[in-house]
Amino acid sequence: MVAIFPEASKYFGASKSPLMINYRVANLDYVLAQLRKEGVQVDEKVQDESYGKFGWATDPEGNRFELWEPK
Repeated sequence: MVAIFPEASKYFGASKSPLMINYRVANLDYVLAQLRKEGVQVDEKVQDESYGKFGWATDPEGNRFELWEPK
């Protein structure tokens, strides 16, 4: 799946990259906790929607990525 966002979108946060990879995970809370434990910059916000939960983090090169736990 590909989703297109306006160039001025704030969805990518401070990332300089024009794209963001979305990873599907089985347990979002666990993955976010493991990333924090390893020192990864993880957003505090978790979004809970009817179709699943979303979380975000930033890799060491400054690229934001999204994690999705489907319902």
